[in-house]
Amino acid sequence: MSYLYDSIADLARLSDTHKLPLWEIVLRAEMETTGESREVIVAESMRRINIFKDSVKNGIVDRTRTVSGMSGGQATILMEHKPKLLSELSFKAMTYAIAVNEANAKMFRIVACPTAGSCGVMPGCLVATGEVYDMDDEAYLRGFLVGAGIGNVITNQACVAGAVGGCQAEVGSAAAMAAGAVVAMLEGSTEEIINAVALCLKNVLGLVCDPVAGLVEVPCVKRNGIYAVHAMSAAEMAMAGLISQIPVDEVIEAMDRIGRALPSALRETSEGGLAKTETGKRIAKQLANM
Repeated sequence: MSYLYDSIADLARLSDTHKLPLWEIVLRAEMETTGESREVIVAESMRRINIFKDSVKNGIVDRTRTVSGMSGGQATILMEHKPKLLSELSFKAMTYAIAVNEANAKMFRIVACPTAGSCGVMPGCLVATGEVYDMDDEAYLRGFLVGAGIGNVITNQACVAGAVGGCQAEVGSAAAMAAGAVVAMLEGSTEEIINAVALCLKNVLGLVCDPVAGLVEVPCVKRNGIYAVHAMSAAEMAMAGLISQIPVDEVIEAMDRIGRALPSALRETSEGGLAKTETGKRIAKQLANM
């Protein structure tokens, strides 16, 4: 009996055939692929979840600026701010995502999920959801494994590298993973998880990768925070019963085509977009002369 999958549709089919939740299908597929026991895979997943939590905490506690001076301490500022517009959950997700990206910019330990440049969205959404709903380890595990399964499909069917597909492939994929993960944490249905992924990813199509001075800080740090809220929005829509008119695997295919059609100046080369604004060029020059 095989649990291997290539597409989100495969995951849904396997879930229906075996009468198992998506996270369990992903876990069994990992066992089948690696030859490792259930206990080993669960332990490794929990190790990474704990790194999620540590990177959130480290990003908030350490207020120092990065070497470039472009980021650092911004998550702490948000923690000290009383939200005026966002719910507690969305505000925490945004703040925590920024914290993890600031931790990454300072070379602290993070989980590249799916990349270092997009490392804040999954931890931000999972840790915020876990805290607000006082969830146990099993809930975190459900979310982590569903996010991992979504990431596997996007990686294999499209790409998650900004140099290949622009930031839609990095932070867009991370947000799609987080949207599905949050629904899984809240024990949403397979259909709700799939629609959350589709609604999230199709609304980030075309996002370019234009890091100022070639560093994963501007606009990357705040972009992770904003797309954590985007992921929460997609999850909320899906759990309310909204569906994507475009099937999720077709959305992933479209993302891949769009990304590869982007000019190289907008794919992590810092030769276009924000990187080539007057301020972006001035920052790059200053840093080159440090």
